[in-house]
Amino acid sequence: MIFHQIDAGGDRNFAYLMADGEHGIAALFDPPPDASRYLPLVEKHRLEVAYIIATHGHDDHTSGMSEAKKRVGGRTVACGESRVNADIRVGDGDTLRLGTMTLTFIHTPGHTDDSMCVLGGKKLVTGDTLFVGKVGGTGYGEDARNEYDSLHNKLMTLDDDVEVYPGHNYGVKPASTIGHERRTNPFLLCGSFESFLELKRNWLEYKKEHGIS
Repeated sequence: MIFHQIDAGGDRNFAYLMADGEHGIAALFDPPPDASRYLPLVEKHRLEVAYIIATHGHDDHTSGMSEAKKRVGGRTVACGESRVNADIRVGDGDTLRLGTMTLTFIHTPGHTDDSMCVLGGKKLVTGDTLFVGKVGGTGYGEDARNEYDSLHNKLMTLDDDVEVYPGHNYGVKPASTIGHERRTNPFLLCGSFESFLELKRNWLEYKKEHGIS
C-alpha cells in the first residue's frame, strides 16, 4: 500500500492519498484547493486516481474536489446523506475496489449527518468524527447522541491495531490507533451518553485542568 498524510492547509486540515502500490490505483481524500499539495505525490508514484472522496460535506473538506477532478480525474464519492455533488453515493458498509484493495465505508453521523469514515486495510480515515484524543464538534442534542453511537457502536468495534488518521491535526500527534484511542481518549472513556455530553459541555475547563492544548 502507498499511503500519505498530506498537510492540506486551512485549519490544520489533513488530506490523504491511499493507493494499491502494485497496480497504482489511488484514492484521494478531502483534497485541498491547492493541488500542489498532492500532485507531486501522484506524479512521483505514477498513480491513477480512481476516487476523490469527501469524508463529509463541510467546505474545508470539499472545496478542492472539483479542482482535483480536473487535475487527476477519478470519480467523486460522498455519503448518500450528503448534499455534495458526487458521481458515487455510498452508505454504511458499502465497498469500492481500489486495485487489489477494498475500501469500506462506515457511516458515522454526528459531526454532520453525512460524516463517514473509510477503512482501507488497517488504515482508517476518520474525517471529523474521531481525532487523536478528541472527537468532532457537535451541539448537545441529537447530533451528539448520533456521534456517541457512531463512536461506540461502529468505530470501537474495530481492531485495536487499526490506524486512525483524522481530518485535522487537532490532537497531541497526527495519527493514532483504535486501541490507543480506546484506552486514552477521554470522550471514549465516558461510560454513558450523559457523561459524554457533560464532557462536551465542559471541554474547555477539562482541557485547562489536564493541560491539553
